[in-house]
Order: sequence, then structure tokens, then C-alpha cells
Amino acid sequence: MAKKETPAEMSVESKLSTLYKLQTVLSEIDKIRTLRGELPLEVQDLSDEIEGLMHRSEKFNEDINNLTEEITRRQEEIEKATAIQNRYKGQLDEVKNNREYDVLTKEIEYQGLEVELQNKKIREAQKQIDTRKEELNGILNRLDIRRTDLDAKKAELDSIVSETKVEEERLRDEAEKLEIAVEPRLLTAFKRIRKNSRNGLGIVYVERDACGGCFNKIPPQRQLDIRMRKKVIVCEFCGRIMIDAELAGVEVVKAETPTTKRRRSAKA
Repeated sequence: MAKKETPAEMSVESKLSTLYKLQTVLSEIDKIRTLRGELPLEVQDLSDEIEGLMHRSEKFNEDINNLTEEITRRQEEIEKATAIQNRYKGQLDEVKNNREYDVLTKEIEYQGLEVELQNKKIREAQKQIDTRKEELNGILNRLDIRRTDLDAKKAELDSIVSETKVEEERLRDEAEKLEIAVEPRLLTAFKRIRKNSRNGLGIVYVERDACGGCFNKIPPQRQLDIRMRKKVIVCEFCGRIMIDAELAGVEVVKAETPTTKRRRSAKA
């Protein structure tokens, strides 16, 4: 039985052919992702926003609870101060001299000021509670809107994913098999080129004497080298790997030379 060829032992022609097949499969996967558009990002953004709003609503609820507890404590302080004040007022009738009277009067006045201070603090806390509740209601309303938007986006995304899931899985399996058949070093270079290109093309064929990626003209000698399929050649302008149209299995229209254009014009 003949020994199976390893990716490194494959001819340059076979390597390029396999790599172009991989590009074709990956381009189909890219089309599926394009069909989904910005939906995955929108879903993620909405999820993050909802999480942030929930965190803020929890913080506002915590503030409201703390302020409510503060009001309760201050009300207890008012009760204590009032009780002390009433006790001192009762003792006024039992004073024996002006000195005792002045001391009790000052204590009564002090407790009265304490009650006023606590009432002021309660009003301020209640005002903060009202503000927090108003802001909390705004957050909760926004949460409802964002959750509705998220449900709609998720439903739309799930619909698209369900329609393309089987095809995408098939393409991914095919891509994995092709990647195994590509020399690791060449595959790494191809993936790097794909990542840096806008359209995700890492390997292109020559079309109308130009690179199929950046459309810059390719010198005749370099085109000949590409057709020879003896070595991996990259575009000197965009860095994409290049192959000839025949190897890619594509029939392209050759660019007209000035002579051809003049002949056609003469016939016309």
C-alpha cells in the first residue's frame, strides 16, 4: 500500500489547491456570519446594559433601605429626646433655686434642638429616598424596554441560527478536514493574511492580469510564475497568496489589450 502523503510532502500545486478549497469553505461561513450581521453584538450589548441596569437598581434599593433605617434610628432619637425633655419639664416645678432652674431649662432647650436636628435629618433622608425612588422607577422602566428589545433580538438571532446551523456545522467540519491537509506553517500564514484583510480573503486568483484581492496589476513574468505552480507567491501590494484562475476552477475574462480594443473599434 502506498504511503499517504503528509501536508509537507505535497506538491505546491496540491497545497495551493487545498488552500483555495479551504478559502472557499471559510468564505461560505463568513457569508453566514454576515447574514447574522450585528445581531450577536447587539444581543451582547443589550445583555451587558441590562446587567448594568440591574446592578444600579440593586444599588438604589440598597440606598433606599439604608435611608429608611436611618429615618427609623432618628425617630427613635426623637422619642428619647422628647422623653428626656418631658422629664426635665416635670422637674421644673421641684427646683429649689435659680441655678437648678437654669440647668433644667438649658437641658430642655438642648433636647428641643436635638429634636429639630433629627427632624431636619429625617426630611433630608426622605428627600433622598424620593429622589432614589424616582430614579429607580426610570431604571426599571428602561429595564423593561431593554428586556423586550433583547427578547426580540434573541428571537431574530435564534431564527437565523436555526436556519443556518446545519449548513454552518457541515462547513466547519469540512474546513477542519481541509486544515489538517494544509502544511501548518502555510496555514498559519494564511490565517494571518485572512485576519488582516477586510474581506477575509487569504488566497485569491489572478483576474484581468490583476490581484483578485487588491486589484493591483501583476507583471507578466510574475503571472507566469503563478501559472507554473512551483512556489507559493504572494501579492507584493496586499500580501495575499495568489494562484491562477485555472487552479481555482474559475473561468475569467482576460483583460483587453490596446490592440484588441482598436480592432474591435475598427470592426464597429
